[in-house]
Amino acid sequence: MAVTSSLNSIHISPRTPRTPRPNMGDEEEDDVELTLLNEEERLRSARAFHDDDSMVSDAEDVSKRPISGKDRRGMVLLCVLYLLQGVPLGLALGSVPFLLKEHLSYSQLATFALSSYPYSLKLLWSPIVDSVFFKSFGRRKSWIVPMQLIVGSLMLYISLNVQRLMDDPANNVAELTTVFTLLVMFSATQGWALTLLSQDCLSYASTCQTIGLNTGFFASFTVFLAFNSEAFAHKWGVPHLTLTAYLRFWCIVCYAVTLWLVLFKKEDKEPASDADMSIKAVYKTIWTICQLKHVQLLIVLHLFAKVGFAANDAASGLKLVEKGFKREDLALVVLIDFPFQIMGGWLAAKWSRGDRPLRPWIYAFWPRLVFSLISTLIVYWFPKPPISTGFFIFLILHTVLSSFASTVQFVGISAFHTRVSDPLIGGTYMTLLNTFTNMGGTWPKWFVLKGIDLFSVATCKVPEAAIAVQVTECVSDHGKALCKDINGICVTETDGYYMVCGVCLAFGVIFLVAFILPTARKLQRLPTSVWRVKMS
Repeated sequence: MAVTSSLNSIHISPRTPRTPRPNMGDEEEDDVELTLLNEEERLRSARAFHDDDSMVSDAEDVSKRPISGKDRRGMVLLCVLYLLQGVPLGLALGSVPFLLKEHLSYSQLATFALSSYPYSLKLLWSPIVDSVFFKSFGRRKSWIVPMQLIVGSLMLYISLNVQRLMDDPANNVAELTTVFTLLVMFSATQGWALTLLSQDCLSYASTCQTIGLNTGFFASFTVFLAFNSEAFAHKWGVPHLTLTAYLRFWCIVCYAVTLWLVLFKKEDKEPASDADMSIKAVYKTIWTICQLKHVQLLIVLHLFAKVGFAANDAASGLKLVEKGFKREDLALVVLIDFPFQIMGGWLAAKWSRGDRPLRPWIYAFWPRLVFSLISTLIVYWFPKPPISTGFFIFLILHTVLSSFASTVQFVGISAFHTRVSDPLIGGTYMTLLNTFTNMGGTWPKWFVLKGIDLFSVATCKVPEAAIAVQVTECVSDHGKALCKDINGICVTETDGYYMVCGVCLAFGVIFLVAFILPTARKLQRLPTSVWRVKMS
């Protein structure tokens, strides 16, 4: 199935990119960013990366030291901050599209899908965030405090206008997209792992990221989607949770955490460094990396590698809900899938060690394409509700196996990024590679959703008059309105979803055989020296 317990197509870095530092040695290798990937390959950043034996031995020495009270408090704060990042993501990427599906066409959902783009494009402004700040207030607080206030205010605005926006979403698509785009963008523009934790405990930042983001995402997707269902609330005797109440609660939490940061949390000052402060140096480093021939090949690989399962990721879950799969049942499937994701990540990490870290990434392509095909067939043969227990168990099994394949791919590509990134500029290098990985999973989504409406053929039938009126898009709000005006019923004769799935799968197979397999094998055979950049 398309929907899993993840953030689709997204790496989230707990740290902003760093500019080159001239006198760093191999010990800086473990300063490489740990990241998060993709509604597909999600918050597994804590489990995949440390391959080097010396790093392992150093980590064992550090693990024997007791964690100080200051570091414990810092970890709690990091979890809370990442939790507040995960809440908007769970709304924009998870629950809101399912709430809107009943009222919008796929073309309109494609417009709303643009709200997820800021996380994929974070690299464009992250050097500014890392370099511009008020010394007296704190390097991280200079951005976190205003960003949290803006996020809280945006949530308050949506809660005050949610009735107007959701009652007629077809005429408010632009406003909904703008507000949620800003919400995701401002949530992305923060990070505080560098000064909250000591050097010995810095590796725990990714663990805090995983816990916080997962919790926030699940609260806004799995938990909210279930409690927002009136059927679920009635069945289990729990209060019905509205989007207005949910947003106001998190608005208050944002304001409270921000106020506590301003009044009670003092940030440790970082030693000033010309290299650290130079925005120009960071962008120059990015451009230098992009000029490497092997990096250019890897970029092309990333931008098109996920097209094969793009239709499944973007639309299969929406189609199941359209076919009658209950939103609360969908949330339950996602919840069951999550613990298997953790176990899958641990197993996949073992397969990514050694000289061929891309091997699991390559091997998992075929299962992912097969599971995407199965998802399409599930949508096609989806039974009329209520579905049987056996079919529900089959959906869970398919989701777990499909997600495991994406986990294997995530771990493999993460291990490869870690291996090839120049340790002198590890943060910038890793963030750049992850940006293109993110874009590969994000950019096809708009075209997929648009294509579903483009290739759909619908007929408006008026039983009383025994006539058929051809309409261009009976699946769209406009087409439905035209049909309703003449007391007709929209009947879809050709569903563009199946055509888009077929095109994506065909491209995925051809691109895999003709380009991905030979290119990936070539790239992982290259010595690490060819990935290094010469900095002046």
